[in-house]
Amino acid sequence: MSQALAKHPRMSVAEFVEMIRPYPDEERWELLDGEPVLMAPQSERHQGIVGNLYAALRAAAKSRGCKALPGLGLLNDEIDDYASIPDIVVRCGAPLEGGYARDPVLLADVLSPSTMSNDRGRKLDFYRTITSLRTILIVYQSEARIEAWRREGEDWRWIVLKDMEAALALPDLGGELRLADVYEGIGPLA
Repeated sequence: MSQALAKHPRMSVAEFVEMIRPYPDEERWELLDGEPVLMAPQSERHQGIVGNLYAALRAAAKSRGCKALPGLGLLNDEIDDYASIPDIVVRCGAPLEGGYARDPVLLADVLSPSTMSNDRGRKLDFYRTITSLRTILIVYQSEARIEAWRREGEDWRWIVLKDMEAALALPDLGGELRLADVYEGIGPLA
């Protein structure tokens, strides 16, 4: 005799935010398709790349009166079962109340081997629904590679940078992002 497993109902963003309220800030929780997920700590390599990205994006954002923020969550009022936390969010506007933005102009996610398919799949699809977002950066740990998606009207244009001498123009921030800066001090790459 077989027995069906009970399926838990999808959690809404409001329920999720209430659920994680008592947890410490060091715990990184995401809501992925209605399921709360506790994120594992990142490797030193991952954190090194995030630190380099933060430094480069902070300088570019500051010149436009914007801020680069690590660990800020994202919400979209049209999607009530998804709340992700990219590695870096750039936004321009008044300070937020709480830890979630609805108005990023740029975000960067450093891929982890265990989350790569989700980061380049469902998360990327979610990010593209945020109307204020102009640029999405997917940054690899195992090789010098950045995949950039740029909003052009209603469409997204995909650009891949793989040369350490390459630089990505950041027109919304009036600067550029050099691969050499992102991978500085990281160690051997493929």
